[in-house]
Amino acid sequence: MTDRRTPARLAYDLNPMEQVWGNVKAHELANLCPNTIDEAHNAAQAGLERIDTSYQLCFSFLDHTGLSH
Repeated sequence: MTDRRTPARLAYDLNPMEQVWGNVKAHELANLCPNTIDEAHNAAQAGLERIDTSYQLCFSFLDHTGLSH
């Protein structure tokens, strides 16, 4: 038996960025109907900045993968 590691880009549950985008979509982008691409960009940027300021939230995304860090 060979231990083959699946790249994170193929295993979405192992990619913490999937958790980041899921969080932004659930908060800042939920029910958003922007009139311009700039409005969508600003909302997404606000979500990323919110996450960036939370050490605990960032590490929770890593913990969710079950991988050691």
